[in-house]
Amino acid sequence: MSIYLYNVYRNPNVGLFLKASERVLLIPYGYPERKGKLMAEMLKVNFYYASAGGGRLLGPLLAINTYGALITKFATDEEIMSLEKSINGPVERLNSIYTSVGNLLLVNDYGGIASPILSDREIEQASKVLKIKLIRMPIAGYFQVGAVGIATNNGAMLHPMTSEEELKKAREILGVDVDVGSVNGGVPFVASGIVGNTNGLIVGKSTTGPELMIISRVFKFEGNAVKHVKTLED
Repeated sequence: MSIYLYNVYRNPNVGLFLKASERVLLIPYGYPERKGKLMAEMLKVNFYYASAGGGRLLGPLLAINTYGALITKFATDEEIMSLEKSINGPVERLNSIYTSVGNLLLVNDYGGIASPILSDREIEQASKVLKIKLIRMPIAGYFQVGAVGIATNNGAMLHPMTSEEELKKAREILGVDVDVGSVNGGVPFVASGIVGNTNGLIVGKSTTGPELMIISRVFKFEGNAVKHVKTLED
């Protein structure tokens, strides 16, 4: 298990373009196959091309775990069918006025935090597709819980201003240890700079040494954090 420093499109905001689960890595259409294979090897999964509403910003427009996925309402039937085949699970458009599904749900395979702006009907739909219990709560004053947090089945990291009460509740909901941190030299919207699963993490190259130490601790990398970090050319 390693932390890989990597940029996508020479951009450290890897979480805007990629989406990962325990089973798959999703990358934008047109991204070089060689680089897709490299990233998939980092996470020990297969990679598949995907799009959401015709665009390459998979992070904000898609919520995914092992069991299924929710996608923006702008997704086409072809995109949904392709994604269902890739993840081997159900994929549905979130029946909502809100489009940035990935920014409104923070999930792993054990549970999920839902944005307070989502309705009972929307949460019921998401819970059914992802096969987890979803609980509404803000994080650090933000309703974009999927943007200010990143979760795997090993741990979760939230916005640096998350309160102790919110951390305690998040631990109960997600079923893993949770702490605060930042990425890419102080960016508090941590989902923008981290993608991963229990096999490894892909982190933007602008992430600093102290940030990497926190990431290593939060996501259960044993021993010295430095030995787990590998910088790869993009």
